[in-house]
Amino acid sequence: MDRKSIKNIIKFLSLIGIFVNIFFLIPLITGIIYEENIKGFIYYELISISLFSIILFLLKNHKIKMHSKDAILSVNIVWIMLGILGAIPLMLLTNINFYDAFFESISGFTTTGATIYNNISDLPKTILILRSTMHWIGGMGIIVLSTGLLSIINPTGTLTLFKSESTGITIEKITPKLKHTALKLWGVYILLTILDLILLKIEGMNLFDAINHAFATISTGGFSTKNESLGYWVNNYYILWTTTIFMILSGINFIAHIKILKGDFSGYKSEEVKWYIYLIIILSLGVSLIHFISSNDSLFFAITNGFFTISSILTTTGFATVDYSTWGQAAISLIIIAMLIGGNAGSTAGGIKVIRYIVMFKNLKAQIKKILSPYVITSIKIDNKKIPENIINNVSAFIFLYLLTVTFISLYLFANNYDALTSISAAIACVGNIGPGFGHVGPVDNFSFFSNTQKIILSIGMIIGRLEFYTFLLLFSRDFWKKF
Repeated sequence: MDRKSIKNIIKFLSLIGIFVNIFFLIPLITGIIYEENIKGFIYYELISISLFSIILFLLKNHKIKMHSKDAILSVNIVWIMLGILGAIPLMLLTNINFYDAFFESISGFTTTGATIYNNISDLPKTILILRSTMHWIGGMGIIVLSTGLLSIINPTGTLTLFKSESTGITIEKITPKLKHTALKLWGVYILLTILDLILLKIEGMNLFDAINHAFATISTGGFSTKNESLGYWVNNYYILWTTTIFMILSGINFIAHIKILKGDFSGYKSEEVKWYIYLIIILSLGVSLIHFISSNDSLFFAITNGFFTISSILTTTGFATVDYSTWGQAAISLIIIAMLIGGNAGSTAGGIKVIRYIVMFKNLKAQIKKILSPYVITSIKIDNKKIPENIINNVSAFIFLYLLTVTFISLYLFANNYDALTSISAAIACVGNIGPGFGHVGPVDNFSFFSNTQKIILSIGMIIGRLEFYTFLLLFSRDFWKKF
């Protein structure tokens, strides 16, 4: 690795570090307002901001010119750095060990929403808003967020980073300059957050809870301020339906939201969005019907909680209103299907993504057609656009890697004497950035009982899932390190 690459990476990481610590002023100010003991957090902020500022000052004359290898390495390092940056204040404020703090921090930034805390309701307000802030920063991807900064320095470098971090199988540029794209994405992100916050406040949440849940909803994160999650407001249908709608919106490609602000509805008419909505409706109605038949709850209660649960799981948000693990095997099967789907490409959601399933099933249909008629030329189209062969291969490889990673983590946990349901659902919940699973990691449980080693492996699973495998796996390629 040459000097230029090292300087590129160090300066980029320092920019991210400054940005994150500026956002950490939100929980710091919250701690001051609520008169909590945050002396250690204040010192941490001063030291951290000073350190990153000194590095940026020393590298002020260095212009970042990101090449693909620099970008790939930067993206991988930045997620580890984020885990550490978030872990330190968690340790200072709640006296937990590094492994617990790192797990919680990675869960926050990757918008997974799995927690090690047993009694969330009694946590200091500083910690609660810190967790939600991690969600909100990580929601659109720290790299996408940074494009606005980096594009001022070098547009080419930013595009490379954007490609390394962006989710989905294709990238659609809606403006000639990536800086403007990043700003538009964040504009929509902020707008949705403010709208959700205002509605939650009007509907009965106090301001603190509304801010936390708006941050966690739009980022599809799932951290709550209550032990019961949204179940604390289970009888407030306005809050539940508002959250359901905003979870669904957050699981849609954000470029579709930008287009609609221009009066262009084409993004909402895409095959991916249509199937995404169909799947939510079908699975929600199925779960609602099962719950209604097997319980004494009213039909509206069953439908409300059915739609909330499927929307929460499919968008990988991870909020809960009730303990859905008690709904029976049929409902659990439908919820597991939702866990394996995920949201749209280009959204804040995790998981495999709807678009990949569309490509996979269309490819399967084309292959069957080819077997029946060998001389027929087949091609796969989505929204009247032909999908190149390399994209199809990429999708197949991605799904294979996803299932392989889930299998590996599941077998590892199973070998450590956890039951199959806990092992498999914990693996899917972490790799898919969902949060809760079933068994001992159900919606009313947490991940505190796992060993330190298991927490690190699950944390790595969250990072791999957020990076969508390839960016992480490239680090283990010999070719990557040649002529670096």
